[in-house]
Amino acid sequence: MDKRVLGKTNFNVSVIGFGGIPIQKVSEETAITLVKKAHELGINFIDSAAGYGKSEELLGYGIRETGRENWVIATKAPDRDYEGMKKAIENSLRRFQIDTIDLYQLHNVRTEAEYEMVISENGALRALKEAKKEGKIKEIGITSHSLDIISKVIENGEFSTIQFPYNPVERQAEELFRKAKKLNIGVIVMKPMAGGAIENKEYSLRFILENENVTSAIPGMNTIEQVEENSKIGNNFTKLSAEEKKAILEEAERLGTEFCRRCGYCAPCPKEIDIPTQFLLEGYLKRYDLKDWAVERYTSQEHGPKDCVACGNCETKCPYDLPIRNMMKRVYSSFESL
Repeated sequence: MDKRVLGKTNFNVSVIGFGGIPIQKVSEETAITLVKKAHELGINFIDSAAGYGKSEELLGYGIRETGRENWVIATKAPDRDYEGMKKAIENSLRRFQIDTIDLYQLHNVRTEAEYEMVISENGALRALKEAKKEGKIKEIGITSHSLDIISKVIENGEFSTIQFPYNPVERQAEELFRKAKKLNIGVIVMKPMAGGAIENKEYSLRFILENENVTSAIPGMNTIEQVEENSKIGNNFTKLSAEEKKAILEEAERLGTEFCRRCGYCAPCPKEIDIPTQFLLEGYLKRYDLKDWAVERYTSQEHGPKDCVACGNCETKCPYDLPIRNMMKRVYSSFESL
């Protein structure tokens, strides 16, 4: 498996990592089998999250079976305050059944207010720094869907890695990836298949790995076939031919008519709906087949598609001219019809 150095962490990680979202659906036995197969095929990087159901726990079983020394383990938590993050780190260590997590990330920092909170005196970053001094974690990273937040992070100097969506449809971060590479910040790519929207998964992964500023892509996996297919790309990487690149870019263009890049320019919504999150949850429901997980998050929202009054303010601000009102109706119908 090809490997690249994850920025200033100096971790030598496989270019294909094991994305931990969908594994929450499988049994303990299957999880162990999947992790064993990933190890056998050269994957050494795992990315999970406190919010991915039983993902950390299930991956932990597989890590124990294959040997802790064979893995660079990354996870993340959404806590923004000191006490919350301190507890989150302990919980992750317990679920993984390990003493040290290689990379702990602030999960999905979306707004400037959230960012200011995490870096404040009583913010989550303080807890992460303390955990690093205590040897409970080795490096600190951050994930986001906001270009503005990632831009601030890169300038901040506090973070060893960034995690951001990137694929043939979502290419808005390419310049920031170049900047991150120059500053020796590792770049982890989430949503390498655009949340399952891209059908030609092989071409999409190869497109991503052609970018020398990317360290690792982390497709979600919960079947042996997925592990084998994704690993094959990292083990036998070849650049796309002109014809292959044309094909994947044409597919990306077709998706572009109704594909949310989660740039956030549609905000704020007068009804306080987090618009990009609605389409993200729809993807988990329809393409990741995570019905219970998606429904739980959909129904827990204070403001959702049911509150949309179709004012159209969001559409006037969308740089991709998406028909957001119609898309919101589709999301509402998808969840309310269950």
